[in-house]
Amino acid sequence: MSTEIYLNHPTFGLLYRVCVIDETQEIFTTLYAQRLFFLVKTQSESISFDPISRSDARLLVESRLRQLRRDNSTADYTTLYATYQRTFQ
Repeated sequence: MSTEIYLNHPTFGLLYRVCVIDETQEIFTTLYAQRLFFLVKTQSESISFDPISRSDARLLVESRLRQLRRDNSTADYTTLYATYQRTFQ
């Protein structure tokens, strides 16, 4: 079973989900280059794409990793850490 999530951006095409921040926010990046990052916010009837810098995206993912470690969510931490390594290292 694949846990990869994709989203179609009206201008930049297919985006790949890097990380879930909370119930209403996720970080996505362009599928191939992984140079453009977006904070995608979902609300009951709308979705917004807010561009963020690579360093801001990295900080948000690092913050999420710390939260998962505090919550002792080992499986989620391991999966996100592997994604972090591929995306930012």
